[in-house]
Amino acid sequence: MDIAVLGTGRVGSALGIRWAQKGHRVFYGVRDPQSEEFQSLLDRSGPNAAVMSVQDAAAAGQAVLLAIPWDVTREVLDSLGPLNDKILIDCINPLTGNLKGLQLGFATSAAEQIAQWAPTATVVKAFNTVSDATMVNPWYRDQPATMFYCGDDEAAKAVIRQLTEDLELEPVDAGPLVNARQLEPLAALYVYLAIFGGWGGDCAFKIVKR
Repeated sequence: MDIAVLGTGRVGSALGIRWAQKGHRVFYGVRDPQSEEFQSLLDRSGPNAAVMSVQDAAAAGQAVLLAIPWDVTREVLDSLGPLNDKILIDCINPLTGNLKGLQLGFATSAAEQIAQWAPTATVVKAFNTVSDATMVNPWYRDQPATMFYCGDDEAAKAVIRQLTEDLELEPVDAGPLVNARQLEPLAALYVYLAIFGGWGGDCAFKIVKR
C-alpha cells in the first residue's frame, strides 16, 4: 500500500519505518525534502521509502497518516487540498501543554473535528494509545499490545486492521468514529502514567477476555 506519513517525529518515524520494512511504500511529507537530516530516516526505512513535500506525499498516498501536533492540524489539512477517497489515519492526541489533559474531548474529539475539516477523506482513529517504543516492539512477554481503532467506514477500518497486524499489534475495533471521544482520553491516561506515573514508554494497554 502507498502510505503518506505527515510528521517525522517519534511516532511518524516509528510507524513509517516498520511499514516500509513490511513492504509498503512510504512517503514522508516534510517541509524541506532536501534537508540532509532525513537521510538517516531513509536509511532505516529501506528502499520502500522516499521523502517529499507534505503536499506531494499526501497526493501520493492511498492512506495518509497524521502524526503532527494538534495545534497545526487545521493548517496542514487546509494546505493539502481535497483528499478525495483517501483514508486519513488520525493518531493525534489533542493534549494540553502540560500533557495532563485534553484541549477538547467527551462532547467531541480531534478525530471528529478532522473529519469536518477533511470531508472528502475517510477518517479512522488509530495508533494513538501506545508509545513509539511499543510501535517498534509490540511484544510484552508472549503477548502483543492492544491497538484500538474506530471509524465509520468498514472498508477503511479493514485497511487499518491489516496495517495494525503488519506491526504485530493486536487490532481491536472500537466502533464508530464518535468513540474517539473515549480513545483520546484513554491516550491521555497513558501519557499521564508513562510520564508522571513513572511507567515510561515500555508499557501498553492489553485487553483480555475469557
